[in-house]
Order: sequence, then C-alpha cells, then structure tokens
Amino acid sequence: MLNYIWFWMIMISLLVAAGTDIYHEVSGEPATGGHQTEESLNKRTKLGQLADAAISSATTAVNISIGLIGVMALWLGIMKIAEEAGFITILARLVKPVTKRLFPEIPPDHPAIGAMLMNIAANMLGLSNAATPLGLKAMEELQELNPEKDKASNSMIMFLVINTSAITLIPASAIAIRASLGSANPQQIIVPSIISASMATLVGLSTVKLIQKFEKRKANKKGDA
Repeated sequence: MLNYIWFWMIMISLLVAAGTDIYHEVSGEPATGGHQTEESLNKRTKLGQLADAAISSATTAVNISIGLIGVMALWLGIMKIAEEAGFITILARLVKPVTKRLFPEIPPDHPAIGAMLMNIAANMLGLSNAATPLGLKAMEELQELNPEKDKASNSMIMFLVINTSAITLIPASAIAIRASLGSANPQQIIVPSIISASMATLVGLSTVKLIQKFEKRKANKKGDA
C-alpha cells in the first residue's frame, strides 16, 4: 500500500509541475514572476525545481544515514553490555506486569522487551536520535516473533504507537530550538509537553487495544463459523 501511495504522490507532483510549466509557456507568463532572465531551467521551471529538490533531499538522506552510524554503534554497544551484564533481564522483570498486558505475545525474557524499554527510556530523556537504533533493534526482534512476516504483528503496532507518542520528560530538542530563537523561558514547555504526550499515549494505547480486541473477537467468530 505504501508503495502505491508514494508512487501516486510522485506522479501527481510531476504532473502538477509539468502542467504549471506548460501553462506558463503557453500563456507567455514567466514561471517565477517578473521578467524572463538567463537563469537555468532548474531555477525557472517547476520541473527543474522539483528535480533540484529531489537531489537535495537524497543528499540529506545520505548525510543523516551516515550521521546515525556513530549513534547506532554507541547505543547498540551499550545495550549489548547491559544485556550481557544482566541489566536488561532485571529491568524486564521489574516491568513485567505492564509489558505482559501490553505485549502478551512476547515472552517476558525476550530481547525485544529490553530493546523496547531502552528505546522508551531514551525517548523519555529526550535523547532524540539515540532512541532510533534501539527502536530499530526492537522492531528487528519483534519481526523474529512475527508469524506473518509481510504484516505487522499486534506487538509491533503497539510498540509503534508508544514510540510515536513518546512521553518525553525533558524535551531537549524543543528547548534548544526555543533558546536559539531567543525565548525568555525556553524550558516552560516541559509540563505541557509531558501532559500532551501522556494523553496521546493513553489515547493511542486504548485505541489499539480496543481495535485488537474487536479483531480478535471477529477472528474467533469466523473460526467458529
């Protein structure tokens, strides 16, 4: 489904850009307003601007990927040390009552539990990109338990909701942005951020649980029939 969505988004953007360029060419109006200049087609036409944006975005994606290598190596290494030292097992046992209800399909001592807990902790501390490798590791572990490899499991959906709502105790990135823009009190968003994220998590978890309950009931009825 996502492939179709991306395909049509690309096609629509190309058609709109091409249509805009054709309209300006036929009407004789300059595409960028004002008088025609000798600047390159990439600056004057929508298709050219679209091509420039695509190349720029691809470059940015590569830079981000390379930049994440160090962070991923660091946090995956820390997680491996914590796992070998038994810290992950201890942490998993402490939160077992919660994880058992949220992720009933996952064994209590499975590595996926530890990866998810580390990811949630990183998000709570506002560590931003540091949470990414832990989230990827958690999804990798969850995929190993997934009986239908081409379809997200209930546990994967639940974890994605928790990760997306991401309760953050210290929104460091937002505070840094506010401070850089001259905010007189950049840290005043901490309490509203915690409240809004908590409500988002609560609504998300409740919604997922209700949908999964209805789906399970529907599957049971279909099996009985």
